[in-house]
Amino acid sequence: RMNNRKILAGVVEMMGETERMTDITVSVDKLDKVGMKGVMEELRQKGIGDGSLKKLQPLLTGKGSNREKLEFLKKYLEGSVTGMEGAGEMDRLLGFLEADPPEAKVEFDMALARGLNYYTGTIFEVVSGEMKMGSICGGGRYDDLTGIFGLEGISGVGVSFGADRIYDVMEQLERFPVRGTMDTLVLFVNFGEKEAMHIFPVLTRLRQQGIPSELYPDPVRMKKQMSYANARNIPFVALMGAEEIREGLVTLKDMGSGTQEQLTPEALINRLAVK
Repeated sequence: RMNNRKILAGVVEMMGETERMTDITVSVDKLDKVGMKGVMEELRQKGIGDGSLKKLQPLLTGKGSNREKLEFLKKYLEGSVTGMEGAGEMDRLLGFLEADPPEAKVEFDMALARGLNYYTGTIFEVVSGEMKMGSICGGGRYDDLTGIFGLEGISGVGVSFGADRIYDVMEQLERFPVRGTMDTLVLFVNFGEKEAMHIFPVLTRLRQQGIPSELYPDPVRMKKQMSYANARNIPFVALMGAEEIREGLVTLKDMGSGTQEQLTPEALINRLAVK
């Protein structure tokens, strides 16, 4: 989905609320979460009059193709120089996309706002077309953001990625490769810092023997760590909790068969070295 901040500025101008752009765009940005009624109510609470809201509503409910939306917008923004400049930029961008169509569906969304004020032109968000999820990527153009750091006259496009959401989407759609991108043979469950201090020496010994091993980076719930191992196609998971540490053992789980066995660190090395 994409829009242009200059278009939004023009819309706010046509509403007669030029000084309230931040208030209006922050509320409009919540359209997917709270719906039209919620956006209108929030704007009323901010003191935006019904006359202004009546001018805004058609843009939030606009339908049709990208070109049809743009033509509607050009007529709506005829009285705004800034708005028409944004419409012209959108026109050129659509032209580029039509000349070399991307595989993904691209929608001109007149309600897309993104609440960050440093954007000056095109803004965009990426969502999954196969499952209901918030944006997994977003960004936009800024003409002089670097100026606040003393580097003036530099334009750019910034993009942020929602790593957790991308992971969740790929996991639910089963888009991870059958074979992991890394050949990790055994994943150690992370129970916390205290247990990790006992795991590190075992990890080092395994790696010294050429056995690809890793410790999950955070002490999150067991289910998530096991899901990570499955998604990466890691064949073994090792557990060194308080009980194993006390007995000087490691519990090794075969992720394929589901069987478990307890081994000394030395026996663990021998067990995995033959794989």
